Amino acid sequence: MALRLNVAALLCSLPLTLLTLPLHAASFFSHVASTPPPGVMPLNHQLLQLAPQATPAALRLAAQALNCADPNAERLAVIDYSLPSTEPRLWVFDLRQHKLLFEELVSHGQGSGDAQAELFSNTPDSHQSSIGLFRTMNSYYGRNGYSLRLQGLEPNINDLAFERAIVIHGADYVSDAFIAQTGRLGRSHGCPAVREDVTYPLIDSLKEDQYVFAYYPDAEWLATSAFLGCTAAATHLARR
Repeated sequence: MALRLNVAALLCSLPLTLLTLPLHAASFFSHVASTPPPGVMPLNHQLLQLAPQATPAALRLAAQALNCADPNAERLAVIDYSLPSTEPRLWVFDLRQHKLLFEELVSHGQGSGDAQAELFSNTPDSHQSSIGLFRTMNSYYGRNGYSLRLQGLEPNINDLAFERAIVIHGADYVSDAFIAQTGRLGRSHGCPAVREDVTYPLIDSLKEDQYVFAYYPDAEWLATSAFLGCTAAATHLARR
């Protein structure tokens, strides 16, 4: 009897719009899971609170994509390529501890622009950066030292990242001193390179099944991304 009373009380507390939906358990619980508990800020508000210098649209879309791909993710990095390379535009968040772990400079590819990135590609040898949602893979030592492999999750946007060797690594051309000399950061072959001093701790905070979201207000990507639209295809792509 107590169980029946508790269920009835729960149903009575639900909004009328929920009560009029088909009573399928899967759809009901998926709605509940996507709604923050009372008193908990939505993810995009949490990110903006931790990184107020970031473009609000970048954080909002990062939260949107992550909530679609993996609502239980532990770590998220957001790269805001709408900002010039002279400004910090990489943030690493610990989502479980509600902490900002890093706020850093990050390079873009030679083919993407000078001080400002404007062109993005999924094409090998383009030397352009890629946007969209990535899942992190393993760390390794390569020609650029300690590096982190990335798996691009978005078809035709970044899904050739592994083939293109788009990785996070440290570089001596990512520094305030380089900016002072040239008016911009040095540029990579498409990799998001970071300061050498933070390479190890930053990569270790993100390696193995965490997420990186690279933002730029590209109209076609914004309109067609499976993760931003959270289409049925996004579930399949996130599980690859």
